[in-house]
Amino acid sequence: MSLTQQLVPAYAQMLRALSGWLDKARAHHGAEADDLMSRRLAPDMLPLSSQVRFACLQAREATYRLRGEPLPQALDDLARAGREAGGRPGSLAEAQACIAEALARLDGLEPHALDAGAAAPVTIELPGLTFDMTGESYARDWALPQFSFHLVTAYAILRHQGIPLGKADYVPHMFGYLRTGSPPRT
Repeated sequence: MSLTQQLVPAYAQMLRALSGWLDKARAHHGAEADDLMSRRLAPDMLPLSSQVRFACLQAREATYRLRGEPLPQALDDLARAGREAGGRPGSLAEAQACIAEALARLDGLEPHALDAGAAAPVTIELPGLTFDMTGESYARDWALPQFSFHLVTAYAILRHQGIPLGKADYVPHMFGYLRTGSPPRT
């Protein structure tokens, strides 16, 4: 399976699921739903707004790194907004816009857009740490795990806040594979 085939559908279907979770949060909490953006699982963890931003960041960033393109300023801005979200968490509408931007980037890629980056060097620089890897190891060991962490944390925050989410909300794309005549259990 190529990098494009592995990453793009995984990112897109889970970002769409995240969007659905936020829609459910809006429906469940109504006018107070934006307050959810500042909620966190533990005092030393980042809030929901950061989790959404970082999930979107991981999906978008991979599309630049694996194409050997410089990261645009918009991604630096998104990372900064994620780190500073405790002071300005934003709204559900802003979170949905962030998801829409990430999906637009993914949807605009050609069928094999990321594949040439599999063997290319990728460097991740964090404060005090530098990681050197290939595009393939970056996708497997960094990009997907980081994306999944922030996605699952967003899900957990919403569940912790009483949003009625379940497995069907987490993997709605699986209903496309449902065998005819085998309705889901309710």
